[in-house]
Amino acid sequence: MSRAITPGKVAPPAARYSHAVLTEGAGRWLHTSGVVPASPGGGVPEGLHEQAALVWQIIAVLLAEAAMSVGDVVSVTTYVVAGNDLGVVMAARDEAMGGHEAASTLVLVPALARPEWRLEVAVVAAAP
Repeated sequence: MSRAITPGKVAPPAARYSHAVLTEGAGRWLHTSGVVPASPGGGVPEGLHEQAALVWQIIAVLLAEAAMSVGDVVSVTTYVVAGNDLGVVMAARDEAMGGHEAASTLVLVPALARPEWRLEVAVVAAAP
């Protein structure tokens, strides 16, 4: 249903993602809001690694509720507060995606809606 578009006429991606993903045919689509590192009780981990892991755990729950998995993710948009370690954020994404490559955008921002949030991630998934 979806396949990576990686033409040889453009430079390869700068990390583990696809420049574009083509989805064809009828199917189901899931668009998440920006997922933030807040536990069900409202707590927010202090460390960036823990925040990133929590965000991806929440995304996995949302995907499962829609009868989808990370293999159905076609696009990831990540917002990171400037000054944080992008390697940690990218490693958490790569681990959560388990080798699956989706289109990906990483944006540095001065702040998010709450000062304790250090990243926010939105995904789009498609399944038959």
